[in-house]
Amino acid sequence: MAKTSFTCTGCGASHSKWAGQCDACGAWNTILEQGPLSAGPSKTLGGKRGNRLVLTDLATQEAEPPRTKAGVDELDRVLGGGLVGGSALLVGGDPGIGKSTLLLQAAARFGRNGLKVIYVSGEEATAQVRLRANRLGLKDSPVHLAAETNLRDILTTLEDEKPDLVIIDSIQTMWADHVDSAPGSVSQVRASAHELTNFAKRRNVAMIMVGHVTKEGQIAGPRVVEHMVDTVLYFEGERGHQFRILRAVKNRFGPADEIGVFEMTGRGLVEVKNPSALFLAERGDPTPGSAVFAGIEGSRPVLCEFQALVAPSPHSQPRRSVVGWDGSRLAMILAVLESRGGVSFQGLDVYLNVAGGMRVTEPAADLAVAAALISAREDAALPKDAVLFGEISLSGAVRPCPQTENRLKEAQKLGFSQAVLPPAKKQVGPAGIEQKQVRDLTDFVEQVFGAQSPQQEGSTDGRVHNR
Repeated sequence: MAKTSFTCTGCGASHSKWAGQCDACGAWNTILEQGPLSAGPSKTLGGKRGNRLVLTDLATQEAEPPRTKAGVDELDRVLGGGLVGGSALLVGGDPGIGKSTLLLQAAARFGRNGLKVIYVSGEEATAQVRLRANRLGLKDSPVHLAAETNLRDILTTLEDEKPDLVIIDSIQTMWADHVDSAPGSVSQVRASAHELTNFAKRRNVAMIMVGHVTKEGQIAGPRVVEHMVDTVLYFEGERGHQFRILRAVKNRFGPADEIGVFEMTGRGLVEVKNPSALFLAERGDPTPGSAVFAGIEGSRPVLCEFQALVAPSPHSQPRRSVVGWDGSRLAMILAVLESRGGVSFQGLDVYLNVAGGMRVTEPAADLAVAAALISAREDAALPKDAVLFGEISLSGAVRPCPQTENRLKEAQKLGFSQAVLPPAKKQVGPAGIEQKQVRDLTDFVEQVFGAQSPQQEGSTDGRVHNR
């Protein structure tokens, strides 16, 4: 006899009995009872047989789903080439980062391209949405507005109107009257997302839902919502910078980890055709602690600047602060530099920043980070025309990275004439850029900073001298 199980709606972990807190993820009040499901006719399913499935094989040819382009290259790139009918998308981002502005501009674009668009706001009145549209110059766009949170009324309206695209702002404000909990709760968010996604699939309507994020940067609510939808997008950026990045972390109709770069202006979001040039636009003369990283975001090469500052610490526990990169990986790079490279940061505060509000997740940034840290510590500037990339292992070796040729081509296009990179069996990339291949951290310090050996040459303050 099948037993009843208890499943956490946050992480999906199974439990033998109900508990107030999930042992796997630590969330409270997320464990719900799940009834048994029988494979054949049973009392659970009313003793009825289901419909037989139509089975196909892997060789079956199916046509590509039709797409509608927004006419904004950066948005179409992230979507995988355009919007797919019947797809469900979830867009998350920090408060005030510009999610509503982005979706209102996208709604206007798709409306002008012939789609029937309905924009449902659960956070603002229609008058507030119109004010934003006037400010963005979109008041004449064919977009239908509604301000409602009752899910039943919204679905009834959508059934009658038969739109092509629906935007829900936001999923945390939706209220399903058949769920006995407050709006924004785990049960409400899960039920609302399920109903909206099911409607999108059944009626072949593209559905875009806005999701709030937690202080950790994850979309609030149960993680099962991210599994329900076809595409998950994050809208990133720092409020102090005008740059905004739309990043795809999941996409069933296109490549994941693709990014689109926008600039926030008084007239709304403007797409950036050349992100590398924009991120490096304010870079002046060579200064200690500055290193240019040639990275890959999705299918496009993007160059950005790492900035490091190293200063004596007045505290017994030196501070490690990082913006735009993983703090745990910074701690690892510092440990490898000290253990394998002989470069100590003991008693020194370390600050690391990615210029322009960019967030880098690629392991290939290790070498650029190490260069910025050593440059800041030694007060020795790197060459202005040099880019760096390479993953550093725990042994201190510099590991190869994919798409080396694309990185070098982008660097040469922006005027860089030399690159520090991992060793390769054969040289690739344009002939006009000098390549310095480094095997490990010792070889890296010798070639870039001129030191014979970090462990052999040092001073009383632990610095590596290149003079």
